[in-house]
Amino acid sequence: MTLHNTRILVTGGAGFLGSHLCDRLIRDGSDVLCADNFFTSGKDNVRHLLGNNHFELMRHDITSPLFVEVDQIYNLACPASPIHYQRDPVQTTKTCVHGAINMLGLAKRLRVKIFQASTSEVYGDPEVHPQPESYWGRVNPIGFRSCYDEGKRCAETLFFDYWRQHNLLIKVARIFNTYGPRMHPNDGRVVSNFIVQALRGEDITIYGDGLQTRSFCYVDDMIEGFLRLMNSADDITGPVNLGNPGEYTMLELAETTLKLTQSKSKLIYKPLPHDDPRQRQPDIALAKNALGWSPKVGLEDGLKETIDYFCNIL
Repeated sequence: MTLHNTRILVTGGAGFLGSHLCDRLIRDGSDVLCADNFFTSGKDNVRHLLGNNHFELMRHDITSPLFVEVDQIYNLACPASPIHYQRDPVQTTKTCVHGAINMLGLAKRLRVKIFQASTSEVYGDPEVHPQPESYWGRVNPIGFRSCYDEGKRCAETLFFDYWRQHNLLIKVARIFNTYGPRMHPNDGRVVSNFIVQALRGEDITIYGDGLQTRSFCYVDDMIEGFLRLMNSADDITGPVNLGNPGEYTMLELAETTLKLTQSKSKLIYKPLPHDDPRQRQPDIALAKNALGWSPKVGLEDGLKETIDYFCNIL
């Protein structure tokens, strides 16, 4: 799917999604330059690649310019879980905005195609359900999540202005909840939280009444979506929703996790965090039509792989 001997920059390449993308690109015959500042990740996710001649690891923060020679850029650098992006909200906004400016500047200088990992958070707490790409969202600009939500919205603005003003080839994906091996055990996301709590026999924390819904896409499906979007026709810029439209309540996810881990953990209830969306479900009609993409891995199958991973690292 990717051209052989293509040199590809993946920013945030040591992260959860980034490391899986590096694996896939190398498997498909590309050379990968992985840039990461290790703010939320260590080298563990890419340790197996360190001896590979087609892989190069560089410590770099994309809020500073980067001068390298590559054929494609995937911009994935940014803490993506609330615990991590709220730890240093100013840096999160800088990573989204300055990082986008720096990577777009690099793409413009090299005249190469650039992919932006945007997010379903651009929809905020949506009034439209499920969310199509045409929906502009409902985001609190001054809340605790704004550094990420508004940072990613501004990054999309920059990408489309570079496309219009400089004829840059852009690809923008709006990523919905993704899970799988290499998730950070302490990232505060619901899948990793539930699995870690269940495996340790701790109480499983449900926020609010547990009836809020999310859609969960397995990481291999998501990476396939990235490659299909990056290698699609030049006039397909996005934004394109990538996610699994299967919708589950937090209670359903907790019960499935308990069943698969055979855990005796109990459910406890805590207040809902600030600006936590009640519903999140992608409308993936555009991805199906333009990319021929839809997720293949069911929730139970994906959870089994993820539970196996956490069993090994805990």
